[in-house]
Amino acid sequence: MPLKLDDTDRAIVNALQGGFPLVERPYAAAAEELGLSEEELIARINSLLERGAATRFGPLFHAERMGGALMLAALAVPEERFDEVAELVNAHAEVAHNYKRTHRYNMWFVLAAESQERVEETVREIERETGLAVLRAPKLKEYFIGFKVPV
Repeated sequence: MPLKLDDTDRAIVNALQGGFPLVERPYAAAAEELGLSEEELIARINSLLERGAATRFGPLFHAERMGGALMLAALAVPEERFDEVAELVNAHAEVAHNYKRTHRYNMWFVLAAESQERVEETVREIERETGLAVLRAPKLKEYFIGFKVPV
């Protein structure tokens, strides 16, 4: 069933992707820009998360600019092992997020670590633990695709 977003939800999704105020009361400042109260903004963000309209709300750090390394990776997981393998993969602190796809490579995840060597060590650990070969997809070029919803 498709999620229903009202105009205010859409405005929140669009506004908060471009940054969040770095002030003493950031929710109050963001709410004011949206014509909302601080409490209403917080409640609406929580509602978006609870309904699955948003999967996370928080800062996004650029690991490479901080001296670290990133890699997109994938696994071809037998369906009957998917939950088991997801637990093994997600147990690694280096796994930033993990998502299921309808494809031969049905589990995709992003690794972020302090070095490329640590990313590769984690990939090898995941291969040992799961018995599955990890498809490595290192970044060749960076793209930014914003997600805006019509208001």
